[in-house]
Amino acid sequence: MSLVKKLTSKNKPDYEMAASHIVDNADFKTFEELVNQEDFLFDFVKNNVANRLENAVNSNNYLNLLKFFPFYSPSYVDFIAKSLVKFSNNDLIAEILEIFKNGSENEKAYCAKFFAVSKSTAALNILKEYAYSDFEPLALNCAEALASLDDRELYEKALNTLSSDDDFEKLSAVKFLVAYGDKNAIPAILNTLKSSSMAENIAAEIPYLDSIFNILDFDSNAGLYMINLIIDGLGEVTTLSQVFDYQLYDVICCLLNNLGSKEALIVLNAKEKFNTLTENDEYLYDEDKNTKNEIYDIKKLLSSIDSNMISNLAEVELDENSDFVLTAIDLVKNEQRLVNLTSAKNPTIVLKALAGLKMSGKMNLINKEEILKNISDENIKAIILAM
Repeated sequence: MSLVKKLTSKNKPDYEMAASHIVDNADFKTFEELVNQEDFLFDFVKNNVANRLENAVNSNNYLNLLKFFPFYSPSYVDFIAKSLVKFSNNDLIAEILEIFKNGSENEKAYCAKFFAVSKSTAALNILKEYAYSDFEPLALNCAEALASLDDRELYEKALNTLSSDDDFEKLSAVKFLVAYGDKNAIPAILNTLKSSSMAENIAAEIPYLDSIFNILDFDSNAGLYMINLIIDGLGEVTTLSQVFDYQLYDVICCLLNNLGSKEALIVLNAKEKFNTLTENDEYLYDEDKNTKNEIYDIKKLLSSIDSNMISNLAEVELDENSDFVLTAIDLVKNEQRLVNLTSAKNPTIVLKALAGLKMSGKMNLINKEEILKNISDENIKAIILAM
C-alpha cells in the first residue's frame, strides 16, 4: 500500500505512520503525489489528511515543511502555515523571507500564507508587490496577509479601481477585496455589476465575501441581480461544484417562498439553465457524484414549478427601467410588452425586443421605419434592417 493510501485510510496506525514518515523525512515526492491527487479526494478526506500531517509536526521536524513549498495546495497550505508559525523564530522568518523574494510562484504563495497567519510585518512590501499577481493563490494570500496586518493602502486603491473603465482591472480589484475580507466593500462591489461587461465574473466572487442570504438582507434588489448573474454564469464562468459554495438549492427555495416578479424571473432563468446543464453531457461529464446529484436535485426542485404562473408574475420585468429586462425578453412571452420595448431609449433593449418578436413571428406588429428614427448606431440600424 502506498504512503498516500495509508495517509488517507481509516486505519489509525497506518495514517499516523504515513504522516510521521512524510514530515520526518521531508518526503516531498509523496507530498507532490498527494497534491496531484487533490481533485480526486473528497473535502473531508483532505481535511483529515491535513490534520494528520499537522499532528506529525514537532519542534524537531518543522523545518522539513519548507521542502513542500514547491507543490502548492489550497487544501494543505493552512496546516503548513500554522505549523510553521507555531515554531516560528527570527531565523525561520528570515529564511521564509528569502524564499518569498527568490522562490517560485508556488513557494511565494506558501510564504504569503505564512505571513498572513504570523502577522509579521517583515514582508509587507513584498506582500504589496504580489497582491495582484497573475498566480491567483499568491495574490489571494497576499491580500489576506495585508488584511491581517490591517494595511489599508491597497484596499483603498482597490475600492477606487472599481470605477475603472478597464473591466479586467475591475475584476482584479474585486478579487483582492474579497480575499481581503472586509464586508464593508460589498456595496461598492455590488454597484459595479451594472457597469461591467464582466458582471458574471464579478457576481461569482461576491458570495465568498458574505453569504447570498446576508447580501439579500442588506440589499434585496442588488442581491437578486447578483443571483441572476451567477445563474447565467454556471458552467461557463464558474464550475458546477460551486453550487455548494453558493448554497444554490437553499437560495432557490428562498426565492420560491418569496415570489415577486424579480424572484419569478430568476426562477425561470434557473429552470432553463439547469435543463441545459442536464441535457448536455459536456457540462456534467467530469463532475463528481455529489455535484451531479446536487444539479439534478436543483433541477427537480425547479421542475415542480408552474412555468405559466411564474411567467405571468415575471411579466412586470418586461420594462425598460427594470434591471432584469434583458433576461425577461429571453424568457417571458408577452408580445405587446415586447412591442412597447421597441421604443425604449436603450438600443440594446430595442434590438433584443425585435429579436424576440422575430422569433415569435410577430414582426408585423411593429413599424421598422418608426423604430429606426430613434436609433443612431449605424451597426444596430443595419441589423434591424436585415430582420
